[in-house]
Amino acid sequence: MAQPARSIEARPTSPEDPPVDPLAIEHAYRQHRARRVARARHHREKRWAGVRFWLVLAVGIAVAVLLATRTLGEIERVFGL
Repeated sequence: MAQPARSIEARPTSPEDPPVDPLAIEHAYRQHRARRVARARHHREKRWAGVRFWLVLAVGIAVAVLLATRTLGEIERVFGL
């Protein structure tokens, strides 16, 4: 059976504890947030790069097929095949 979570009690600070710098906490928060945003942006850019690749490939193949059919049509017209 699950045990209840332990409550976090306020611990009195002792003289040996290092001082807490609120600016360092804020800086760490901003750094982790920036890292999370960068990771999401990288994932989004990677996905769109795949979409762009397949789109350019499809357009390239379509242009190649169009040129091939036009070229074959001209060859048939010129040589009377």
